[in-house]
Amino acid sequence: MDDALGTLRGGYDERRLMSGHSKWATTKHKKAIIDSRRAKYIEVAAKLGGPDLAGNPTLFDAVQKAKKTSVPKDNIDRAVKRGAGIGGEAVEYLSIMYEGYGPNGVALMIECLTDNKNRAAAEVRTALSRNGGTLADPGSVAYNFSRKGVIVVGSEGTTEDDVMMAALEAGAEEIEPHAEGFEVITEATDLVSVRTALQEAGIDYESADVEFVPNLKVEIDADTARKVFRLIDALEDSEDVQNVFTNFDLSAEVQAELENDDA
Repeated sequence: MDDALGTLRGGYDERRLMSGHSKWATTKHKKAIIDSRRAKYIEVAAKLGGPDLAGNPTLFDAVQKAKKTSVPKDNIDRAVKRGAGIGGEAVEYLSIMYEGYGPNGVALMIECLTDNKNRAAAEVRTALSRNGGTLADPGSVAYNFSRKGVIVVGSEGTTEDDVMMAALEAGAEEIEPHAEGFEVITEATDLVSVRTALQEAGIDYESADVEFVPNLKVEIDADTARKVFRLIDALEDSEDVQNVFTNFDLSAEVQAELENDDA
């Protein structure tokens, strides 16, 4: 069940785009699906580490993330209780990882958290087949990804030197600046210690997750990117799909072209 706590959103360039790619895509993610996805994650965290946020850093992060996406407090409280087995509502979730390929061979890792394996498999296959993707054999995609801790820090009131001083001393591997702030990359086992060091230095973070980071990225053009975004939207429309992780990269020129789609 530990794998259920891994989140999959992609490497640096893909992840920044994933956070805002809906402006280029045709489908908006429904809030109810996002709320359900967050609630499942909270349940699993509470089941594994107990309902005490102070003693369960994974649950703490899950709750913070849910709050930042405006999941209602009642939903969060119910998820914690279900996960901890309080009130007899506990649901058993199975963590499943599917591997696949999207348009032009873009690699996909699709993390599901579900109480119905057959439903999850059917929805993933349908989304792939209808949007130019295919399932891949286990291991044929995963070899190109490594589990890393990824902490996203906003740029407001924070400099790169501040982040580097706090994070590198705590064991971070690298700091990647971007337009909206910084990404701190760590070994998966160092995520909590680096996150704690940032907090102790007075640096707030937007998210802290163990993710699958691609070892090799593939640059794609705007037409392929639009197709990949449609496929990701279709996959994430399933309540069973927690995250989608890919290895694509976009040049500045392609990003500008995509942004003009909605102009």
